Amino acid sequence: MNNLLAALMFFTRLPFHRIRQVPADSFRHVTGWWSVCGWLTGGLSALTFWLVYKVAIAEIAIVMALLVRVLLMGALHEDGLADFMDGFGGGTDRDSTLRIMKDSHIGTYGVIGLIFYFLLSFVVLAGIQPQYIPVIIVSSDVFSKCVSSHVVWFLPYARPEQESKNRTVYQHPSATEEILTIISGVLAIGLLFYSGAGGSWLSHYLRICIVAVVPVLVFMLLVLLCKKKIGGYTGDCCGAMALITELTFRLVTAII
Repeated sequence: MNNLLAALMFFTRLPFHRIRQVPADSFRHVTGWWSVCGWLTGGLSALTFWLVYKVAIAEIAIVMALLVRVLLMGALHEDGLADFMDGFGGGTDRDSTLRIMKDSHIGTYGVIGLIFYFLLSFVVLAGIQPQYIPVIIVSSDVFSKCVSSHVVWFLPYARPEQESKNRTVYQHPSATEEILTIISGVLAIGLLFYSGAGGSWLSHYLRICIVAVVPVLVFMLLVLLCKKKIGGYTGDCCGAMALITELTFRLVTAII
């Protein structure tokens, strides 16, 4: 329970800290509950779309859904994406890349990265039939966090713990946490499958497999990039991976 509360405190700005204090060590295990938090963040974002769409056009509902998720998470992942783009775009070696990523100021690459992320997010969702958008918002949120949480299995932390932004280095999830993560990912794909958003029933299985596999491949490419560029991962890399794999999930769903 402490690890779950720590994850909810870390990944959202909701007042879960008022429930009780959790040990500092619990924040090392938040990635094991990342995908579980996705049901909350994705669910509230989808609910926002559904409510706004009842009184406004789909485009406005999409913007509000994206805005609610940003506010709900305190732009945590968007900040990570901006730092990731600045560091990997402007850094010439490992040290300069890490130094740029740690800088609190946003640069040109970060601004461009955020512009294109939100622009593509809006265009992709706007191209999907409105009745499917809430399902895709939830499933993509959960599945991307399920996939991205596995970065701790492939890469070490790129900085010494005392140099990390949150003074915390993520630990490998426990067996229970890993099982919950996998279950969340499977349920996210199942939600998309049973919604009928994947296309005709004849090609349904193949289409769902594509939706699931392509984000995983993109995640692995990002892992290889991080390994080559900085020899590991940072919290900013985690946020960037989550948003990029989520966008990939939605883009592939819209295409097929």
